[in-house]
Amino acid sequence: MSNLETTPEEELLASGNSCEGVELLEPRDVPLGGPRAMNVRRTLPQRKRSLVGAWCFLDHYGPDRVTDSNSMYVPQHPHTGLQTASWLFTGEIEHKDSAGFQAIVRPGELNLMTAGHGITHSEFSTPDTEILHGAQLWIALPDSARQMPPTFQHYAPEAIVSNGAEVRVFLGTLGVNEHTSTSPVTTHTPLLGAEILLAPRASVELTLDPTFEHGFLLDAGAVLLDGHTLPKDFLGYLPTGHNKAVLTAKNEPVRVLLIGGTPFEEQIVMWWNFVGRTHEEIVQYRKDYMAEMGLEERSEADTVGDSAEYDDAGLRFGVFPPNEPAPLPAPALPNLRIRPRINPSN
Repeated sequence: MSNLETTPEEELLASGNSCEGVELLEPRDVPLGGPRAMNVRRTLPQRKRSLVGAWCFLDHYGPDRVTDSNSMYVPQHPHTGLQTASWLFTGEIEHKDSAGFQAIVRPGELNLMTAGHGITHSEFSTPDTEILHGAQLWIALPDSARQMPPTFQHYAPEAIVSNGAEVRVFLGTLGVNEHTSTSPVTTHTPLLGAEILLAPRASVELTLDPTFEHGFLLDAGAVLLDGHTLPKDFLGYLPTGHNKAVLTAKNEPVRVLLIGGTPFEEQIVMWWNFVGRTHEEIVQYRKDYMAEMGLEERSEADTVGDSAEYDDAGLRFGVFPPNEPAPLPAPALPNLRIRPRINPSN
């Protein structure tokens, strides 16, 4: 998904309150598009906490009836230096990208796109979709992988069913009561991603890696996280040092999205759909994108980046499938230097 804000902020709202070891990250509403925009609830990034592990962006949307909004209509747009993880609860989305991959994003199935040095893709809800509901997440790539060629992975995890819990682990490894599940999907830093469903009044004990920090997003129902109420649509953050967590549903079914990973030690500069390391890199990414899309001309004074950041044809963002809607133009850069995002220490 693209960040469709016309003036993307380099610092976002502060987080909410904390309660005895669980930091509560409050979402902010962001309209994607025009008057009939699809609204999303964004819990990452925030001024107080920019990342959870290498997870650097989390938009949570729906359930939206597509006839009441623009649904998912995101034409060709760019990414650099990150992976996008699409996870749906309801509906379907068609994905196309400039690396030659096409896929249908379906509920309970992971689609992981690695942008590397640069990619463009589009996302449109399918004609048969009536209700759209899910999450779009971005993962910052470490310096060792952020200039790699773009690629794409798909994975449909089998559910662990145990004592009223149904858990799908789409990234990393997670212990669920007496069971363990591991995803085969390649990541470039240690990560965890899972969907957790609980029947009313069911409880599940999760075995956590204590070197990870974790975030628990409550999508539906009412739940206790280690005995503390997690508000709906909030992200409950647990720092490193926890080797287990207990989720307990109240009197209705619950859906929680769990993310985690080792703290990401590299500073990142993140603006619009680009992740880099310096202000100058972001300027270069925007310049390359606008020129390659034919939206701006390069001047004689314009330079290009290191040759390793481009494909064999000299393009950062590759060639998109023909006969598609016009690409999204990049917003204007802010009149200030874009500053690195730094997480507080645990």
